[in-house]
Amino acid sequence: MKMRLMGTALAGLLVLTAGAAAQNYPSRPMTMIIPFAAGGPTDVLGRIVGARMSELLGQQVVIENVGGAGGMTGSKRVSDAQPDGYTFGIGTVGTHAQGQTLYKRPLYNSQTDFTPVALLAQVPILLTVRKDLPVKDFKEFVAYAQANQGKMQFGSAGAGSATHLGCVLLNYILKTNITHIPFRGTGPAMGELQAGRIDFLCEISSTAKPHVDGGTVRALALFQDKRSPALPDLPTAKEQGTDGLIAYTWNAIFLPKNTPAPIVERLNKAAVDAINTPAVKEKLAGLGAEIATGNETTPAYLAKLVKDETEKWAVPIKASGVSVD
Repeated sequence: MKMRLMGTALAGLLVLTAGAAAQNYPSRPMTMIIPFAAGGPTDVLGRIVGARMSELLGQQVVIENVGGAGGMTGSKRVSDAQPDGYTFGIGTVGTHAQGQTLYKRPLYNSQTDFTPVALLAQVPILLTVRKDLPVKDFKEFVAYAQANQGKMQFGSAGAGSATHLGCVLLNYILKTNITHIPFRGTGPAMGELQAGRIDFLCEISSTAKPHVDGGTVRALALFQDKRSPALPDLPTAKEQGTDGLIAYTWNAIFLPKNTPAPIVERLNKAAVDAINTPAVKEKLAGLGAEIATGNETTPAYLAKLVKDETEKWAVPIKASGVSVD
Protein backbone atom coordinates (compact mmCIF):
# COMPACT_ATOMS: atom_id res chain seq x y z
CA MET A 1 0.00 0.00 0.00
CA LYS A 2 2.83 2.35 0.96
CA MET A 3 4.67 1.60 -2.31
CA ARG A 4 1.51 2.28 -4.29
CA LEU A 5 1.05 5.64 -2.57
CA MET A 6 4.69 6.53 -3.20
CA GLY A 7 4.29 5.62 -6.90
CA THR A 8 1.16 7.75 -7.16
CA ALA A 9 2.89 10.67 -5.47
CA LEU A 10 5.89 10.36 -7.77
CA ALA A 11 3.66 10.28 -10.85
CA GLY A 12 1.86 13.37 -9.58
CA LEU A 13 5.16 15.14 -8.99
CA LEU A 14 6.32 14.34 -12.52
CA VAL A 15 3.08 15.72 -13.96
CA LEU A 16 3.48 18.92 -11.93
CA THR A 17 7.12 19.26 -12.98
CA ALA A 18 6.26 18.74 -16.65
CA GLY A 19 3.39 21.22 -16.32
CA ALA A 20 5.64 23.84 -14.78
CA ALA A 21 8.25 23.33 -17.50
CA ALA A 22 5.59 23.72 -20.18
CA GLN A 23 4.19 26.83 -18.49
CA ASN A 24 7.62 28.48 -18.51
CA TYR A 25 8.44 27.39 -22.06
CA PRO A 26 10.66 28.56 -23.60
CA SER A 27 13.18 29.57 -20.96
CA ARG A 28 16.33 29.07 -23.07
CA PRO A 29 17.38 29.00 -26.75
CA MET A 30 15.83 26.41 -29.05
CA THR A 31 17.25 24.52 -32.02
CA MET A 32 15.45 24.36 -35.35
CA ILE A 33 16.85 21.50 -37.41
CA ILE A 34 16.66 22.02 -41.16
CA PRO A 35 17.33 18.63 -42.77
CA PHE A 36 19.01 20.05 -45.87
CA ALA A 37 22.11 22.04 -46.72
CA ALA A 38 22.22 25.80 -46.21
CA GLY A 39 21.05 27.94 -49.09
CA GLY A 40 18.31 25.68 -50.45
CA PRO A 41 14.61 26.62 -50.55
CA THR A 42 13.77 24.81 -47.27
CA ASP A 43 16.70 26.47 -45.52
CA VAL A 44 15.74 29.94 -46.77
CA LEU A 45 12.12 29.52 -45.67
CA GLY A 46 13.12 28.06 -42.31
CA ARG A 47 15.48 30.92 -41.54
CA ILE A 48 12.86 33.54 -42.39
CA VAL A 49 10.24 31.92 -40.17
CA GLY A 50 12.75 31.02 -37.42
CA ALA A 51 14.00 34.60 -37.11
CA ARG A 52 10.48 35.89 -36.51
CA MET A 53 9.70 33.06 -34.07
CA SER A 54 12.77 34.10 -32.06
CA GLU A 55 11.25 37.56 -31.64
CA LEU A 56 7.82 36.24 -30.73
CA LEU A 57 9.08 33.63 -28.23
CA GLY A 58 11.69 35.86 -26.63
CA GLN A 59 14.35 33.19 -27.07
CA GLN A 60 16.78 32.60 -29.90
CA VAL A 61 15.91 29.92 -32.44
CA VAL A 62 19.28 28.51 -33.49
CA ILE A 63 19.34 27.05 -37.01
CA GLU A 64 21.20 23.76 -37.47
CA ASN A 65 21.52 22.27 -40.95
CA VAL A 66 21.70 18.47 -40.84
CA GLY A 67 21.64 17.09 -44.38
CA GLY A 68 21.79 13.53 -45.69
CA ALA A 69 19.52 10.72 -46.88
CA GLY A 70 17.09 13.05 -48.61
CA GLY A 71 16.46 14.94 -45.39
CA MET A 72 15.93 11.84 -43.27
CA THR A 73 19.14 12.24 -41.27
CA GLY A 74 18.09 15.61 -39.88
CA SER A 75 14.50 14.54 -39.31
CA LYS A 76 15.75 11.47 -37.44
CA ARG A 77 17.63 13.85 -35.14
CA VAL A 78 14.30 15.54 -34.35
CA SER A 79 12.47 12.27 -33.70
CA ASP A 80 15.23 11.15 -31.30
CA ALA A 81 15.37 14.43 -29.36
CA GLN A 82 13.96 15.00 -25.88
CA PRO A 83 10.25 15.96 -26.10
CA ASP A 84 10.78 19.20 -24.21
CA GLY A 85 10.22 21.66 -27.06
CA TYR A 86 13.83 22.76 -27.35
CA THR A 87 14.54 20.77 -30.50
CA PHE A 88 12.13 20.91 -33.41
CA GLY A 89 12.50 20.59 -37.13
CA ILE A 90 11.26 21.61 -40.53
CA GLY A 91 9.70 18.70 -42.39
CA THR A 92 8.74 18.52 -46.06
CA VAL A 93 6.71 16.33 -48.37
CA GLY A 94 9.96 14.49 -49.04
CA THR A 95 11.01 13.86 -45.44
CA HIS A 96 7.55 13.07 -44.08
CA ALA A 97 5.60 11.54 -46.99
CA GLN A 98 7.50 10.49 -50.10
CA GLY A 99 10.48 9.06 -48.24
CA GLN A 100 8.30 6.54 -46.41
CA THR A 101 7.85 4.65 -49.70
CA LEU A 102 10.90 5.79 -51.63
CA TYR A 103 13.42 4.46 -49.12
CA LYS A 104 13.65 0.73 -48.63
CA ARG A 105 14.43 1.22 -44.95
CA PRO A 106 13.08 4.58 -43.72
CA LEU A 107 14.82 5.88 -40.61
CA TYR A 108 11.51 6.58 -38.86
CA ASN A 109 7.74 6.39 -39.14
CA SER A 110 6.59 9.90 -39.98
CA GLN A 111 3.10 9.30 -38.58
CA THR A 112 4.11 7.94 -35.17
CA ASP A 113 7.59 9.29 -34.37
CA PHE A 114 6.74 12.99 -34.41
CA THR A 115 4.31 15.47 -32.91
CA PRO A 116 2.85 17.67 -35.68
CA VAL A 117 2.91 21.40 -34.88
CA ALA A 118 1.97 23.52 -37.88
CA LEU A 119 1.99 23.60 -41.67
CA LEU A 120 3.86 26.74 -42.73
CA ALA A 121 3.58 26.96 -46.49
CA GLN A 122 3.49 25.02 -49.69
CA VAL A 123 5.40 25.75 -52.88
CA PRO A 124 4.04 24.36 -56.15
CA ILE A 125 6.02 22.49 -58.78
CA LEU A 126 5.85 23.49 -62.40
CA LEU A 127 6.90 21.96 -65.69
CA THR A 128 9.80 23.81 -67.32
CA VAL A 129 11.10 22.82 -70.75
CA ARG A 130 14.07 23.73 -72.94
CA LYS A 131 13.44 26.80 -75.07
CA ASP A 132 13.50 24.93 -78.37
CA LEU A 133 11.25 22.01 -77.44
CA PRO A 134 8.73 21.99 -80.33
CA VAL A 135 5.60 22.50 -78.25
CA LYS A 136 3.78 25.70 -77.38
CA ASP A 137 1.64 24.56 -74.42
CA PHE A 138 1.05 21.64 -72.06
CA LYS A 139 -1.47 19.91 -74.34
CA GLU A 140 1.13 19.78 -77.09
CA PHE A 141 3.75 18.64 -74.57
CA VAL A 142 1.57 15.68 -73.58
CA ALA A 143 1.18 14.57 -77.20
CA TYR A 144 4.88 15.12 -77.93
CA ALA A 145 6.02 13.23 -74.81
CA GLN A 146 3.79 10.25 -75.53
CA ALA A 147 5.06 10.07 -79.11
CA ASN A 148 8.76 10.68 -78.35
CA GLN A 149 9.25 9.21 -74.87
CA GLY A 150 11.99 6.84 -76.03
CA LYS A 151 14.36 9.67 -76.89
CA MET A 152 13.44 12.24 -74.23
CA GLN A 153 15.21 12.93 -70.93
CA PHE A 154 14.21 14.82 -67.83
CA GLY A 155 16.52 16.10 -65.13
CA SER A 156 16.24 16.46 -61.38
CA ALA A 157 18.13 17.70 -58.34
CA GLY A 158 18.83 14.07 -57.46
CA ALA A 159 17.07 10.74 -57.01
CA GLY A 160 14.25 11.11 -54.53
CA SER A 161 14.18 14.91 -54.63
CA ALA A 162 10.92 16.83 -55.06
CA THR A 163 11.99 17.64 -58.62
CA HIS A 164 12.49 13.94 -59.37
CA LEU A 165 9.21 12.77 -57.87
CA GLY A 166 7.24 15.56 -59.52
CA CYS A 167 8.32 14.09 -62.86
CA VAL A 168 7.69 10.54 -61.60
CA LEU A 169 4.08 11.62 -61.07
CA LEU A 170 4.04 13.23 -64.53
CA ASN A 171 5.29 9.98 -66.10
CA TYR A 172 2.67 8.03 -64.15
CA ILE A 173 -0.21 10.29 -65.21
CA LEU A 174 0.87 10.41 -68.88
CA LYS A 175 1.70 6.67 -68.95
CA THR A 176 5.15 7.44 -70.33
CA ASN A 177 8.58 6.04 -69.48
CA ILE A 178 10.96 8.94 -70.01
CA THR A 179 14.60 8.60 -68.93
CA HIS A 180 15.60 10.29 -65.67
CA ILE A 181 18.98 12.07 -65.44
CA PRO A 182 19.80 12.93 -61.80
CA PHE A 183 22.13 15.83 -60.99
CA ARG A 184 23.79 16.97 -57.78
CA GLY A 185 21.34 19.75 -57.03
CA THR A 186 18.89 22.06 -58.75
CA GLY A 187 21.57 24.39 -60.15
CA PRO A 188 23.30 21.82 -62.37
CA ALA A 189 19.95 20.42 -63.54
CA MET A 190 18.67 23.87 -64.51
CA GLY A 191 21.96 24.61 -66.27
CA GLU A 192 21.57 21.50 -68.43
CA LEU A 193 17.99 22.46 -69.26
CA GLN A 194 19.07 25.97 -70.24
CA ALA A 195 21.79 24.46 -72.45
CA GLY A 196 19.19 22.22 -74.12
CA ARG A 197 20.89 18.97 -73.11
CA ILE A 198 17.78 17.69 -71.30
CA ASP A 199 14.16 18.21 -72.33
CA PHE A 200 12.36 19.18 -69.16
CA LEU A 201 12.51 19.64 -65.42
CA CYS A 202 9.73 19.49 -62.84
CA GLU A 203 11.01 22.33 -60.71
CA ILE A 204 9.89 24.06 -57.52
CA SER A 205 8.37 27.40 -58.48
CA SER A 206 10.56 29.43 -56.14
CA THR A 207 13.74 28.34 -57.90
CA ALA A 208 12.24 28.08 -61.41
CA LYS A 209 10.66 31.54 -61.49
CA PRO A 210 13.86 33.61 -62.04
CA HIS A 211 14.80 31.42 -65.02
CA VAL A 212 11.28 31.55 -66.46
CA ASP A 213 11.17 35.33 -66.02
CA GLY A 214 14.62 35.59 -67.60
CA GLY A 215 13.47 33.63 -70.65
CA THR A 216 16.16 30.95 -70.44
CA VAL A 217 13.53 28.20 -70.05
CA ARG A 218 9.80 27.99 -70.68
CA ALA A 219 7.08 27.11 -68.17
CA LEU A 220 4.13 25.09 -69.49
CA ALA A 221 2.01 24.08 -66.51
CA LEU A 222 1.62 24.39 -62.77
CA PHE A 223 1.13 21.14 -60.89
CA GLN A 224 -1.65 22.20 -58.52
CA ASP A 225 -5.40 22.81 -58.65
CA LYS A 226 -5.21 26.62 -58.74
CA ARG A 227 -2.93 29.24 -60.21
CA SER A 228 -0.08 30.69 -58.19
CA PRO A 229 -0.02 34.41 -57.29
CA ALA A 230 3.71 34.30 -58.07
CA LEU A 231 2.98 33.09 -61.64
CA PRO A 232 -0.57 34.28 -62.35
CA ASP A 233 -0.32 33.80 -66.13
CA LEU A 234 0.77 30.16 -65.92
CA PRO A 235 -2.20 27.79 -66.26
CA THR A 236 -2.43 24.58 -64.28
CA ALA A 237 -2.19 21.15 -65.88
CA LYS A 238 -5.84 20.65 -65.00
CA GLU A 239 -6.85 23.78 -66.89
CA GLN A 240 -5.10 22.26 -69.91
CA GLY A 241 -6.93 18.96 -69.76
CA THR A 242 -4.83 16.74 -67.45
CA ASP A 243 -6.27 15.77 -64.06
CA GLY A 244 -4.32 14.36 -61.13
CA LEU A 245 -1.10 16.34 -61.58
CA ILE A 246 -0.89 17.79 -58.09
CA ALA A 247 2.70 18.06 -56.89
CA TYR A 248 4.19 20.57 -54.51
CA THR A 249 6.61 20.67 -51.67
CA TRP A 250 5.37 21.78 -48.29
CA ASN A 251 7.16 22.93 -45.17
CA ALA A 252 5.93 22.24 -41.66
CA ILE A 253 7.17 22.18 -38.08
CA PHE A 254 7.45 18.92 -36.16
CA LEU A 255 8.42 18.10 -32.57
CA PRO A 256 9.45 14.70 -31.16
CA LYS A 257 6.61 12.38 -30.20
CA ASN A 258 5.11 12.74 -26.71
CA THR A 259 5.82 16.48 -26.49
CA PRO A 260 3.39 17.98 -23.92
CA ALA A 261 0.33 19.68 -25.40
CA PRO A 262 1.02 23.13 -23.82
CA ILE A 263 4.41 23.23 -25.56
CA VAL A 264 2.85 22.20 -28.88
CA GLU A 265 0.25 24.94 -28.49
CA ARG A 266 2.88 27.56 -27.66
CA LEU A 267 5.08 26.65 -30.61
CA ASN A 268 2.08 26.44 -32.93
CA LYS A 269 0.99 29.95 -31.97
CA ALA A 270 4.49 31.33 -32.53
CA ALA A 271 4.72 29.63 -35.94
CA VAL A 272 1.29 30.82 -37.07
CA ASP A 273 1.94 34.37 -35.84
CA ALA A 274 5.30 34.31 -37.63
CA ILE A 275 3.94 33.38 -41.06
CA ASN A 276 1.19 35.99 -40.68
CA THR A 277 3.64 38.79 -39.95
CA PRO A 278 3.42 41.14 -42.98
CA ALA A 279 7.19 41.25 -43.57
CA VAL A 280 7.40 37.44 -43.43
CA LYS A 281 4.41 37.03 -45.74
CA GLU A 282 6.06 39.34 -48.25
CA LYS A 283 9.35 37.42 -48.16
CA LEU A 284 7.62 34.05 -48.52
CA ALA A 285 5.50 35.34 -51.40
CA GLY A 286 8.71 36.39 -53.09
CA LEU A 287 9.82 32.75 -52.91
CA GLY A 288 6.59 31.63 -54.56
CA ALA A 289 5.40 30.10 -51.29
CA GLU A 290 1.71 30.10 -50.37
CA ILE A 291 1.32 30.31 -46.60
CA ALA A 292 -1.05 28.05 -44.69
CA THR A 293 -4.27 29.69 -43.54
CA GLY A 294 -7.11 28.92 -41.14
CA ASN A 295 -7.55 25.25 -40.30
CA GLU A 296 -4.45 24.39 -42.36
CA THR A 297 -2.26 25.69 -39.52
CA THR A 298 -3.56 23.26 -36.87
CA PRO A 299 -1.64 20.19 -35.63
CA ALA A 300 -4.63 18.00 -36.56
CA TYR A 301 -4.55 19.20 -40.16
CA LEU A 302 -0.82 18.53 -40.41
CA ALA A 303 -1.23 15.02 -39.00
CA LYS A 304 -3.86 14.23 -41.65
CA LEU A 305 -1.74 15.83 -44.37
CA VAL A 306 1.20 13.55 -43.55
CA LYS A 307 -1.05 10.48 -43.69
CA ASP A 308 -2.80 11.50 -46.91
CA GLU A 309 0.40 12.55 -48.69
CA THR A 310 2.18 9.34 -47.70
CA GLU A 311 -0.64 7.29 -49.20
CA LYS A 312 -0.91 9.47 -52.31
CA TRP A 313 2.78 9.33 -53.20
CA ALA A 314 3.09 5.60 -52.54
CA VAL A 315 1.08 4.90 -55.71
CA PRO A 316 3.28 6.58 -58.38
CA ILE A 317 6.52 5.72 -56.54
CA LYS A 318 5.66 2.01 -56.45
CA ALA A 319 4.41 2.09 -60.04
CA SER A 320 7.66 3.67 -61.24
CA GLY A 321 9.80 1.09 -59.47
CA VAL A 322 12.12 3.81 -58.17
CA SER A 323 13.65 3.19 -54.74
CA VAL A 324 16.62 4.29 -52.65
CA ASP A 325 18.63 2.06 -50.31
